Formats: sequence, structure tokens, C-alpha cells
Amino acid sequence: MRKSDTTVHGVLLLDKPTGMSSNAALQRTRKLFNWSKAGHTGTLDPLATGLLPVCLGEATKYSHALLDADKTYEAVIRFGFTSSTGDAEGLIQPVSAPEFSEQRLAEVLLSFLGTSKQVPPMHSALKRNGRPLYEYARAGEEIVREARQITVKTLILTRFAPPGELSIRVACSKGTYIRVLAEDIGKSLGCGGYLLGLRRTMIADLDISRATNLETLENLTPEGRIGCLLPVDRLLQGLPVVRLDAEGTRRVCTGLAASVAGADPGLSRLYDSSDRFLGTGEVGDDGTVSPKRMIANPENAGIGISAPRLSP
Repeated sequence: MRKSDTTVHGVLLLDKPTGMSSNAALQRTRKLFNWSKAGHTGTLDPLATGLLPVCLGEATKYSHALLDADKTYEAVIRFGFTSSTGDAEGLIQPVSAPEFSEQRLAEVLLSFLGTSKQVPPMHSALKRNGRPLYEYARAGEEIVREARQITVKTLILTRFAPPGELSIRVACSKGTYIRVLAEDIGKSLGCGGYLLGLRRTMIADLDISRATNLETLENLTPEGRIGCLLPVDRLLQGLPVVRLDAEGTRRVCTGLAASVAGADPGLSRLYDSSDRFLGTGEVGDDGTVSPKRMIANPENAGIGISAPRLSP
């Protein structure tokens, strides 16, 4: 297929299938959009399913915006066993029969709420000396990892099927490994545990309910696929808005600072008087805004190549 002369711009909420790497899902998506410039906002393991935002065209400039965002997962944990990888892909070994009560389970789940330290797993994409940890793990090497601070904001039991499995909903900070959480819960219950299934359902305020799967995309027309995209600025909803007049728009679009009235200092989303998204800028204490990451052509910031409006 020949690369398209027109780059598509926007954010696709993709429902990644199980058994596929995030990069493979990204490349399939690029092909469906005629090989547009693309990137995703956070890796999902091959066995995991769910929300994988794919940034196309100008949206790739802002893909980092979701890396620090909170995420929500639906997880299934199997007790009584451990896994060499912490999930269903590893070597499974029995530990002891799970004989805890529902009250004990509730106490243990409650103990994982809040801020704590978590050691990243060897089977992860974190890099050491330019190599992902999972490469060392596959070679039988163990690398010392520092514990990182994480926050589990909600941990809700959604299904309890004694004695072997439970399902939980977890909302957590960036850098939280659910497979490690599953192992730690199993350790606390004294019977071992590993992650049997995982589905990511939210990143910030982006919800799986608005996601599209690859099969649906493949059956759509090119116009239908473009209709699945969200505007570029949908990645930046946590930033305040600054609207610029014609002169201010001209200045920031040519790399110059512009005067703004009543804007709070800090990073902001910039729009012109027609509500076209221009990019991001840093508002200073002196009442000016300096351009940071700007859209090459503001008309490209909406869904497809249409002129955008402010996202809801």
C-alpha cells in the first residue's frame, strides 16, 4: 500500500486484543490509516487487553501527556500458585491451598490502598543499560531494581469465587504493576497468587466505552475510520485554556511570545478566536505566553483534517 499524501491527525481509542503486543497493534492501526505518523501512550502487555490510545499525525506531539496519568484496570487473580513472570505466561507452580475468609481478604485488599513502594518486575519494559528488563529475565539474569513510589487510589472486589480466583478493579498512579500487586496480595494471604487476566479500562478521563477494536476498524471505510478519531487536544484536557486574538495567534504561531490577560501562570492549551487548537504554551508571571509545542497547521488539529472546536 502506498503511503498516503495526506496525514491523518487525531487520537484513536483502541481496544487492544489479547495476544498482541502494543507495537503490533500500533502498526496495524498505522496501516489502516495509510501509514500515518503514529505512536501510543503507554504499553500494554501482550496478554492484557483494553484501552490503548493511538496518536496519529500532530497528536504524536502530545502523546507524553498521558504517560503520567492515572489508570484503571480490571484484573483477575488466581491464588494457590505463583508464576515465574507474575502472570499466566510464566512457569506456574503450586504454593498452598487458599483458605482465607472473605473478611481476611477484605482486610488485605484494604491494606494496599494508598501510597507505598513497589519493586518493578523483571518481566517489564523498563530499561537498564539500554536493554529492557525482560531481555535479562529471558537470559536468566536478575537485575537489582529500586522500589518506586506508587499510589493505589481504589481497589474494589468485583467477584470472589472461592477458593481460587477473584476479580478486582484498580485505579492507580503511573508505574503501578498490577502483576506485582497480584503477587503481593497472594503473599499477604499466605497462599501465593499471580495475574490471570488484565484489562485496562481508563487512562485519565479516556474510557474504554469509546474505544474501537481492530476488526471494526478494518471493516470501515477510510472516512469511517477518521470518524472514530478524537481531536488532538483531547489529550490535554487537564490543562487550562488560553484564547488568543489575531495578533496573539500570529505571534505564537511564529515562535514569539504574546500578551494574555487574566491567565494563570503555567502550561496551557492555546486556541485562536475561532476555537482552533494551536498547541501548548507557557504562561509567565509577566502576563505573556510563550509557545511550547505548536501544531504545524492549526487546521490539522481536529478530527481528521477538519477544523476543530474545543473538546467537550
